[in-house]
Amino acid sequence: MITKMKFLTISGPKNDIDRMVDRYLSNYEIHLENALTELYGAKTLRPYTSSSPYNDYMERIDMLLEYLEEKEAELPELKGKLPFETVCHLIKQLENDTKPYHEKVQQYTKLRNNKQDSLNLIEPFINIDFPIEKIIHMENIRFRFGRFTSSNYYKFKKYVYDITPSIFTEGVQDEEYTYGVYFTPQKSLARVDAMFTSMNWERIFIPDEFEGKPKDIVKQLKKELRVLEKHISDNERIVKKLLSPYKNALLKAKHRLNNLNNNFNIRKYAALTHDEFVQKETRYLLRGWLTEEAAEQFERETENDSNVIVIVEDEEDTKELTPPTRIHNFSIFKPYELFVKMYGMPNYREFDPTILVAITYSLLFGAMFGDIGQGSLLAIGGFLLYKLKDIDLGGIVALAGVFSTIFGVLYGSFFGFEDIIEPLWLHPMSAMTELPFIGTINTVFVAAVTFGMFMIITTLILSIIIKWKNHQSALALFDRNGLAGLAFYLSLVTVIFIFMSGNPIPATLIMIVMFGLPLLLIAFEEPIMEKLENHELETESSVGMFLVQAFFELFEVLLSYFSNTISFVRVGAFAVSHAAMMQVLLMLAGAAEGGEINWVVIILGNLFVAGLEGLVVGIQVLRLEFYEIFSHFYKGDGRPFTNILR
Repeated sequence: MITKMKFLTISGPKNDIDRMVDRYLSNYEIHLENALTELYGAKTLRPYTSSSPYNDYMERIDMLLEYLEEKEAELPELKGKLPFETVCHLIKQLENDTKPYHEKVQQYTKLRNNKQDSLNLIEPFINIDFPIEKIIHMENIRFRFGRFTSSNYYKFKKYVYDITPSIFTEGVQDEEYTYGVYFTPQKSLARVDAMFTSMNWERIFIPDEFEGKPKDIVKQLKKELRVLEKHISDNERIVKKLLSPYKNALLKAKHRLNNLNNNFNIRKYAALTHDEFVQKETRYLLRGWLTEEAAEQFERETENDSNVIVIVEDEEDTKELTPPTRIHNFSIFKPYELFVKMYGMPNYREFDPTILVAITYSLLFGAMFGDIGQGSLLAIGGFLLYKLKDIDLGGIVALAGVFSTIFGVLYGSFFGFEDIIEPLWLHPMSAMTELPFIGTINTVFVAAVTFGMFMIITTLILSIIIKWKNHQSALALFDRNGLAGLAFYLSLVTVIFIFMSGNPIPATLIMIVMFGLPLLLIAFEEPIMEKLENHELETESSVGMFLVQAFFELFEVLLSYFSNTISFVRVGAFAVSHAAMMQVLLMLAGAAEGGEINWVVIILGNLFVAGLEGLVVGIQVLRLEFYEIFSHFYKGDGRPFTNILR
């Protein structure tokens, strides 16, 4: 169901916006519109821009919470709202208490990072058994530290190294690179550099601060890093000990800062107005949507506050606006909102099809996958997923499993065995119906197509009601999904049932009226609508072209009605295929011949069928929902209700 909305304009002194939001508006869920956009053209309006005073404190409290290794936490709702001054005082007090140790952590962390950078730089050359300072200060020999990619190093050794006046000493090799250093005489440096560069050599600059062999430097750096890590952890431990008694207070303060910052961000939706002839002060304007009940409560709550003016627009004044859509359904149907939103959020003035989807999806799934045992497994598994993991798809599977169990009783199927219980209705594979002209056909096929006709008629009626409710009377009468389309389809269904029952069909003249008149109304929908609305028909083409276009549109209408109806045959086809698949499984397990049953095959086979066929049937039913049911009445072009304060 779509929740009814009211449009509000909220105004007050510019500097009172934070108090108003914190005291009143933050207690509600509101979908805000951009006031500047909504009131476009008003010369006195300007954006409300200012920097948040909370950002700095949020960064500072995050730094304190890092020591407790807990930035966020689940907290019960605060009974009261902490004053911002209290939050600031708490942060400043704890910063002063921990400042000496925090500064030491920062100092040692900076040193550690520098040492780590040095280690990362020199460690790839740990295999070079020669002092770094001697390499750097050689007089007639030049050097280059660097690395190849592994593939380029292979090519270098194979094709280039032997013709290069240089010595290459390998360092560390990893999966991606080979590190090392090459030496060459001063006079050959330019040519050698060019040859190495041609093999994508990446030079690495080693500073002259290093002394000793790389392995000794690495050893010393690791020792220094261990000392620094200990200093850091010791000081962090002291800070954590000082902060621990204030853990809950810090988390509550963070929670409060988040709320205050969210409230402050409302400014980007507000506009400022100042008219020196009408008002002497600058005022803010906020415009947005509340549920009808919340709007009435908000208006009552603020009526005695002289600094807050609330104007609730009448429905007549907002008929040109499109409110956001907020859908609300009973718990049993709520998971099916997933499918509705997957197709598209319903427009505010549309019909929320969630309940219809829940009923038809579960019913069709059960008809296509009717088995007491497998349906029960799906119901239990889906219910556990929904309750324990809060997965909407689990709720859908649970209800679909219930209907699968019900149809299992109707089909007399229990884990594929059809001789344990008597079917309350029929066995899908063996039940046949004799139809005139067609002959013998499976009964579930007939039932599936009949149900499809019923669903198409139902959705056409829904389409007419929605169009009429939205004052689209011409579309409600002449559209293919309007009264003309319903009249044609009802006539077609009526004639088919009369023919199948063996009764004489109506006279030719009646048939022409039954079929011809609705089709003509659909074909000439556009000129009829233009005439009724007293508009001149814009003809960009000749009458002949219009008739050709109308013919093909009618052909497409007839084809869509036919394909939509025949698509429901898949319901019966899957019911039969499921029964056939289970018979094959029983044959493989030896149950069909009356011999000893292989229960391992029975168990594994049922699990396989429940998983695979359940998935396929679920997708096929969703296709029926989207293409054969939604296509007649549902657009799904709405915009979701978004609460900016959460």
